[in-house]
Amino acid sequence: MFEDSYNRREEYQVPVEVDSEYDVKIEDQGKTGDGIARIDGYVIFVPGTEVGQEVKVKINATRRKFGFGEKVE
Repeated sequence: MFEDSYNRREEYQVPVEVDSEYDVKIEDQGKTGDGIARIDGYVIFVPGTEVGQEVKVKINATRRKFGFGEKVE
């Protein structure tokens, strides 16, 4: 039987949870200008941040190798 690979849900482990908040330091800048932080080596893209900032981020989404967060005021 043909399996629709586009609808298959992948299982993966990441060191963060969606909707959780973490204190991070922005270590690098991505190609589109987003700040990059790392939690246990896991990359988090954080828009509106600059290298060197220490911020609290809320995780919005995760993928196998990286996640997306937003700065919490």
